[in-house]
Amino acid sequence: MNAYVTEFSVPESFSPVHRAEQYIRNTRFDRPTLVVDLEQVAAQYDALKAGLGRAAMHYAVKANPAPEIIAKLAEMGSNFDAASRAEIELCLSQGAPAERISFGNTIKRVSDIAFAYQVGVRLFAVDAEEEMHKIAENAPGADVFVRVIVENCDADWPLTRKFGCARDKVLHLLELAGSLGLNAKGLSFHVGSQTRQAAMWENTLDQVAAIWQDAKEAGFDLSLLNIGGGFPAFYGDEIQGPTDYARAVMAQVQARFGDVPELIAEPGRGLVAEAGMIAAEVVLVSRKSENDLSRWVYLDIGKFSGLAETMDECIRYQFLTDRDYEDTGPCILAGPSCDSADVLYEKRPVHLPLGLKSGDRIIIPSCGAYTSTYASVGFNGFPPLDVVVLP
Repeated sequence: MNAYVTEFSVPESFSPVHRAEQYIRNTRFDRPTLVVDLEQVAAQYDALKAGLGRAAMHYAVKANPAPEIIAKLAEMGSNFDAASRAEIELCLSQGAPAERISFGNTIKRVSDIAFAYQVGVRLFAVDAEEEMHKIAENAPGADVFVRVIVENCDADWPLTRKFGCARDKVLHLLELAGSLGLNAKGLSFHVGSQTRQAAMWENTLDQVAAIWQDAKEAGFDLSLLNIGGGFPAFYGDEIQGPTDYARAVMAQVQARFGDVPELIAEPGRGLVAEAGMIAAEVVLVSRKSENDLSRWVYLDIGKFSGLAETMDECIRYQFLTDRDYEDTGPCILAGPSCDSADVLYEKRPVHLPLGLKSGDRIIIPSCGAYTSTYASVGFNGFPPLDVVVLP
């Protein structure tokens, strides 16, 4: 049994014999490669759906836009949260009808709004007056939901500031929507990426419930609540299983909002992350001085080729090697590029086998989300992350 399984508490959704890991161990790669198990994506979808109940699942396409994933989820009846024209076109090309696609980015080109409306998309996110006017002019009569800012979340990666509007602006935007002929259906928010326990939603839900109540008292007949993403993946710290997690979140929503006619959830990471593993390689192990306590381990993958979520060391990936039977020691982990920012973990060094050397294989679990999409076109000439999808 490898160190990944013995050192950490593995959630019920994580298969001890991961098909992606088997494939990687039996294959040689010329470059860093993400291997995704489509069967595990489908199983995770079913597990989340069982807990979400009547909430409609809108897969956040940005997490992993592999056509095979989109096609499988469309076949299973999923809806989709798209952030761009390209993502809308992708969903349509893989069999998702336009009425099952929402345009969830609050920052949209005018031409993309017009395109989305022309192909049949009718649900749009908004958080500013100008965006509301853009939608009214290019998607007349469309349904909109106002995204609100939430504070003091407990997520590993908070998503405040860039998206959403403050509480004192929500009613104004709802009123503006009506005056422009749009259907102001409700509110949306995001609890923050990688919110590891359902109990961590409590404070955020309290904030949104207060805004919801303000709107109701002001006479707005809200009918839609979009709870966004935040559903976690396993990176070493204990998390709840997907069904129990989703069910606990929905119980909190029910307690605060009652029987909202339409509920939407937008899992991305929590749906696809654990289905993927990256095959990588050690390219150098060194020390900066004879007295250096920590080794530097350089991989052939870094921040610019798939591991962007190591920024500020927010997402703590785990690592498998063929030397996991050896004693381990701390190391600073870095990517291969000629950029000093391409250091993955230094504040909290990772522990890797002491015998690790150039050419050794590294397997990085839970990489199905936000890796292939964050990979560069080819910074320093290093190729973008390759992707293999196991049917």
